[in-house]
Amino acid sequence: MKKSITFILVLLLTASLVDAQKKNNPAASLKTQAVSDIQSQYDSYKTKALQIWSWAEVGYKEYKSTALLQQTLKDNGFTVEAGVAEIPTAFVATYGSGKPVVGILAEFDALPGLSQDTVAEKSPIAGMKSGHGCGHHLFGVASIAAGIELKKLIESGKLKGTIKVFGCPAEEGGSGKVYMVRAGLFNGVDAVLHWHPGSENQITLGRSMANISAKFRFHGLAAHAAAAPDKGRSALDAVEGMDMMVNMMREHVPSSTRIHYVITDGGKAPNVVPDFAESYYYVRNQDRSIVQDVFARVVKAGEGAALGTGTKMDYEITGGVYDLLPNKTLAEAMQKNLELVGGVIYTDKETAFAKKIQATFTYKVPDIETAKTIKPLTEEKDDGGGSTDVADVSWTLPTVGLNAATWVPGTPAHSWQATACGGTDIGIKGLMVAAKTIALTGIDLFTDNSIIQKATEEFNKAKGPDFQYKALLGDRKPALNYRD
Repeated sequence: MKKSITFILVLLLTASLVDAQKKNNPAASLKTQAVSDIQSQYDSYKTKALQIWSWAEVGYKEYKSTALLQQTLKDNGFTVEAGVAEIPTAFVATYGSGKPVVGILAEFDALPGLSQDTVAEKSPIAGMKSGHGCGHHLFGVASIAAGIELKKLIESGKLKGTIKVFGCPAEEGGSGKVYMVRAGLFNGVDAVLHWHPGSENQITLGRSMANISAKFRFHGLAAHAAAAPDKGRSALDAVEGMDMMVNMMREHVPSSTRIHYVITDGGKAPNVVPDFAESYYYVRNQDRSIVQDVFARVVKAGEGAALGTGTKMDYEITGGVYDLLPNKTLAEAMQKNLELVGGVIYTDKETAFAKKIQATFTYKVPDIETAKTIKPLTEEKDDGGGSTDVADVSWTLPTVGLNAATWVPGTPAHSWQATACGGTDIGIKGLMVAAKTIALTGIDLFTDNSIIQKATEEFNKAKGPDFQYKALLGDRKPALNYRD
């Protein structure tokens, strides 16, 4: 059933492309070939994605995942430079020469605490602590699939230029791309394409939130909590004091600001005054200057908590990203290709699974059929509440991305439901939508110089003549152990 539906979709898409070719679109035949080639590798890309899903390696620890992606690119003729930007799991894979230079972003890190089997009820997998609740196993594989297809067209002489695939670790709080931007790895690239797993198929002109993340560490004095409490100075008291002050501060920051924290270490035994405690904070806003101001106030709260509890405090900024800079020119080009590719159609079995997943939510969910639809591109800014290090790339060169329906409609990212969907053919079908859309958009960039020219003009105007990039995380080295 699955293969028959897929075959029908490919036939319909091929017919659309042939029709476009008749209308003197020189790229149409290349797009037909690209769609067919990528679809023919469905099982191969599925195997790779599910392998990365099963490893579920967290940020900067994605050794097996990056090795698999790098080897696949090497096997397909790319030259791979590994360990770039002082990050062992980052890489840049290159094929071709000359202009234009088109980049594709690939991610592959998992999230701690989201282990989940491919079933429609919460069921962590024994022995696994992490899971791909944001679908980066799909992200990375779809991106290399698109890159490989564009490489084939360059190799055959049907396209001219250079394709680069950027292996980007630790998007989840580690700001991997920021270090890659800072290292100049995107210099000379004309445009960058990317995507992200989601519960619908769309391209937006919205902005993400800038953020700064940091770990606050308090150092006190240990003592017997009953026999000699006066001899101790509780680091946990300091953490809780800081948290209380920050929570009171929420009333007095711009309402669009988001502040999150967890206590990562609060001591080891109730009868021991903790001499060490740690909290992990995120501060977000679409305005970078507000993020910097609020974060400075959070630091002051930490300093005050240390002063009031007789402890000492130090902190480490572990991440920091810009707000996303949209590019309408590239978005319009990608939108046409997404509409050409189409959405995801479920089999009866997948529909039954989807209904079970939706039944676990406590809010109203979209119709399951929305997975096969494409949302229109509108001028309305759909500003999400999340953050991404893609944003720093978008302030460096023209950048565009899409969301593909890899999860059941209504599924939030960073959930066990997203992890479950990502390990099934529902996720793989979304992967194929993304891979095809990126490949087709790449073909447009290679065959129509006016798109990059117009996108660059828009980019330069949007960032302004006086803009100078400066990473929000400063000049620190990559926080390779931020997940420890």
